[in-house]
Amino acid sequence: MRTAFHEQLDALTQSIGDMCGAAGAAMQRATEALLSADIVLAETVISGEQDLMTQAAQTENDAFTLLALQAPVATDLRLVLSSIQNVADVDRMRALALHVAKTARRRHPARAIPDDVSGYFAEMGRIAVKIGHSTKEVVLSGDPDKAAELADEDDAMDELHRHLFTVVLDREWPHPAAAAVDITLLSRYYERFADHAVEIGRRVIFQATGTAIA
Repeated sequence: MRTAFHEQLDALTQSIGDMCGAAGAAMQRATEALLSADIVLAETVISGEQDLMTQAAQTENDAFTLLALQAPVATDLRLVLSSIQNVADVDRMRALALHVAKTARRRHPARAIPDDVSGYFAEMGRIAVKIGHSTKEVVLSGDPDKAAELADEDDAMDELHRHLFTVVLDREWPHPAAAAVDITLLSRYYERFADHAVEIGRRVIFQATGTAIA
């Protein structure tokens, strides 16, 4: 019975890791669509929404089933409870990539962002994709040291997010208000993407050590 239980725990962890990787891949495609006004690429992100939602619902259901039927304790209980929360966070990461893709689609055939800020979003996209892949590795390895490193990547994202505010609020801003709104929202999507990854990392640390990180 316990062997089967731990096999189910491993499958649950694998599923969440795969979801993290999928969120990173979705953000990569969404960013490319945003930077190049590629409507086809944007649509691939949008059309994949239902599959990722289904995977999230199934993974969450698997976690609740383990909790209800196996009555785990100690480390196993921490893993199951954290997994339920992690599903919610990685699902939000997926949704944020979707928002980026939908912004690219809404502004098509024009680009949603002006040329003079595209470099910032290219870098935010690069960090987001790295975070997605790093979060997958953290979930699968359960390594608290690697989990703690996610905060460093989040700090880099936060710095870009703050800087873009100064750009759009500059009195010499040459673009219309609609562009400023798009940039502000898009920057927030990337910033929140990283924040959710950090929350997952904190839970991995909690799973491994039993100590909650503020």
